[in-house]
Amino acid sequence: MTVADPPPRDPAPPRGACRLVRGPIDGAASLAAVADPAAGGNVLFVGTTRSITAGTVTLGLEYEAHEPMALALLEALRAEAIERFALCGCDVVHRLGAVAVGEASIAIAASAPHRGAAFAAAEWLLARVKEAVPVWKCEEGPGGARAWVHPHAMPGRDGGAA
Repeated sequence: MTVADPPPRDPAPPRGACRLVRGPIDGAASLAAVADPAAGGNVLFVGTTRSITAGTVTLGLEYEAHEPMALALLEALRAEAIERFALCGCDVVHRLGAVAVGEASIAIAASAPHRGAAFAAAEWLLARVKEAVPVWKCEEGPGGARAWVHPHAMPGRDGGAA
């Protein structure tokens, strides 16, 4: 009598999640969220508010979103990235509210068996987030000047976060 081999187990679901937050982003926590023994490449992209954009001084940014729609789209993009790049994990965090110069506006962590897929996934995700997710940005300049901007409406500008 032979004992049958147990059926193969389904692989664990990809690690990580999507979040919209109103406080500082913890990049190390995002990277830890995607840690996986099968991953040989672990990438963390952190987009920060810069002080000068296209020659204009920026004192800070403010982000608003259609939160339910933004979160649903982030989750759909995360799922697509996991499939497209065969990721072990993917974590996307976007900040809302006021973001000072030097602070993170977005963090994308990706893990994959090889580094190329992790790098490509993070870059692909950032581009998709900027073009498709309903998160809007207001640049705050000297003297109280405020301007709502959209990355596609600004030649040569990518929307404020790196």
